Amino acid sequence: MREVPSILLYAGQRSYTRFCSRCLPRRPSSHPLGRVRSFASKHPGSLASGLGSSLSTQNAHGLESPLSSNASFSTSRTLAEADWDENPNLSISAFSELPSKDFGVNQHMIINQEFKEALRQILWQFRAPIRYAFAYGSGVFAQSGSAAGSDKCHPAAPAAIKNMQQGKGKMIDFIFGVSYSQHWHALNLNQHRDHYSGLGSLGSYMVSQVQDRFGAGVYFNPFVTVNGTLIKYGVVNLDTLCKDLSQWNSLYLAGRLQKPVKILRDHPSVRLANQVNLLSAVRVALLLLPPRFTEFQLYSTIASISYMGDLRMALPAEDPGKVNNIVSGQMAHFRRLYAPLIDNLPNVTFNDPRCGQEDWIDDPDVNVWLSQDMDPVKRGNMVCRLPKAFREKLYFQYQARYAIPRSEFDEMMQKASDADPSIVRRRQGGPFEQRIASDEHLKEEVQTSISKTIRWPSTVESVKGVFTAGVGRSWRYLGEKRQKYRDSKKKEEEQQQQQSSTSSEGSSSKTKNE
Repeated sequence: MREVPSILLYAGQRSYTRFCSRCLPRRPSSHPLGRVRSFASKHPGSLASGLGSSLSTQNAHGLESPLSSNASFSTSRTLAEADWDENPNLSISAFSELPSKDFGVNQHMIINQEFKEALRQILWQFRAPIRYAFAYGSGVFAQSGSAAGSDKCHPAAPAAIKNMQQGKGKMIDFIFGVSYSQHWHALNLNQHRDHYSGLGSLGSYMVSQVQDRFGAGVYFNPFVTVNGTLIKYGVVNLDTLCKDLSQWNSLYLAGRLQKPVKILRDHPSVRLANQVNLLSAVRVALLLLPPRFTEFQLYSTIASISYMGDLRMALPAEDPGKVNNIVSGQMAHFRRLYAPLIDNLPNVTFNDPRCGQEDWIDDPDVNVWLSQDMDPVKRGNMVCRLPKAFREKLYFQYQARYAIPRSEFDEMMQKASDADPSIVRRRQGGPFEQRIASDEHLKEEVQTSISKTIRWPSTVESVKGVFTAGVGRSWRYLGEKRQKYRDSKKKEEEQQQQQSSTSSEGSSSKTKNE
């Protein structure tokens, strides 16, 4: 069976979910998601409540426009056979060059329309060209148990932002994808010199060099006010972004896009690269999970990838319950991102009785069970299809673990290489990958590889922030993170005391009755 992700298609107002095209493998109709398809065809307005009520696709300029309710989904056989997820063509410049008409629309989260427009208006305040942009974090998506914001956060935010944040303002985070960082900063310095620290006085060349040569290739300007709203925005070259999404060089940006974000300005090559990123996140999570697990466990594992090895998690500078807060408040968004990918992986399936009920996919409170095939051949194939940079780190981990001589290891890697452009084939795991997949230390080695990928770029970005944001803004940012950490620990202690008190009362009552 081919392992090609299908597309979660939301078409029109209160529309429905449709998976796959005629050339992609379909699960049998008895499969839970197959029943969802059947139900959707009979009740086209029923599947939107939990996952969104409308969809916007992108026009030639990457700006959102409505998707018609009779939109069809088709993928040419040629593109399907080319295995886009194995060899993505990241040089595309038009949405018509994507593998299918509605490819990757699962990446577009549905949020309040007025709030979305308020976020888009912030982008229009920048004269420097932004090719790709998304908003993320607790200022955009509610996180259960997260620290409350401040009513003094935004000086004069639009009503839509105040309403969505319920009067407790939180700084809104953005990432801007640009074509040429030096040109972009030159224009932005001319318009928004106050957004930059003293580093900006050295000019756009120095700013772009600091951005591109150190860390993960991002330049952040935090605690700036745009359109009456307190924001933080990071600037990254599109090539750097696509490379991280497809190969996991640093996982700094790929990790952010593995969680729900609101894409405000889209770009075809980024959409393609991010679909590869999402599929890779599912594969890595499956390698970390047992044979049977819940949706919450799956999404929590995916959400935790970007925090493994992050310096902030080792220090008292981040909420230790952050992953739980993210997933608890966004189950429907995670399902929108990952359900269509899961549906077409041959070794994992939804197998919960709840899936037999017609409304389960709409319910954000549902936490269904899944199971995966632990067959070493299938898991070896997953290992072989991991992102290139990350896969190489994992292989080197096992070269050391198995004490494989370097010459023998290099020869083995050469034989397994997929770099020959004359060979168009699906990557299949060999004996080495199957041995890795069967190893009892696989979870430990995968986690180590993730930590090695993330630790250095994230540490450099943290240090770099002192220069790019300035000492004052960096200290303010660290102070807010430390406060979140203290609030989380305090809440955790209160819950433990409450549980202890409840347990003591129960024991006393039992003793009295005896």
